[in-house]
Amino acid sequence: MSRELGPVDHGRLLEALGIEARLLGEVAHATSPDSPVPTTPGWTSSELLRHVGSIYRLARGWMTDGRRPAHWQRRPLPGEPVAEYFDTGRAELLAELSAHDPAARASTWWPADPTYGFWRRRMLHETLIHRFDAELAAATAHAPIPDDLAADGVDEVLTLYFDQKLATMGLAGTRHGTVGFRTGNHSWIARAGPDETVAWRCSPAEAATADELVEAEAPKVYLWLWGRAAPTAVTVTGGHDLAAQVWALLRLATR
Repeated sequence: MSRELGPVDHGRLLEALGIEARLLGEVAHATSPDSPVPTTPGWTSSELLRHVGSIYRLARGWMTDGRRPAHWQRRPLPGEPVAEYFDTGRAELLAELSAHDPAARASTWWPADPTYGFWRRRMLHETLIHRFDAELAAATAHAPIPDDLAADGVDEVLTLYFDQKLATMGLAGTRHGTVGFRTGNHSWIARAGPDETVAWRCSPAEAATADELVEAEAPKVYLWLWGRAAPTAVTVTGGHDLAAQVWALLRLATR
């Protein structure tokens, strides 16, 4: 049995990845390829689809080669429709992930989880966030983000990007302090300072002891942490400076 690092089991993650990837493709295919993506300035709907298709190839290459690919995965060939490029990358990624137990060892960029399960989770949230972006470009209603997937996404962005990636980038905060996050039955604390950025799961009571506390429904906290929601989407108590620091650091880690 594979260990679950987040609140959602790996079977659910793979199923959701297939659903979200299909939805992203459908939204982008029905949108003008030149439609701007408000959340990623300079990108069009076509560029968004190409980006995700290349990420799918990068992840698959990482798994099949057993190491970080030396080169970014190929762009669409001359004359190859971007929609076809995306669909092929999606199918190959899902086939690779489905063929391996999530507990099986795979090369990843997170030392805490060198398994195929890491890629199920990472590719789901890569897809889900960009599905949201595609809907903005299409000026269409957003499909709901299920609460369980949103809570898993909050866990990933805090424990992977805030805790792990910022450290590997040599980035830290300028102000010492802790920020608690509470959404439903899930809670976390993120602590930053000039020499650290760390995050961990905790009880709701422990989260309330942090210097500042961020609360909202799971999808709102998820989108806020990814820079896809307005500051007013969440409730912040105890001040705003430390929460703003977490948000700003994540813009560096997730760009």
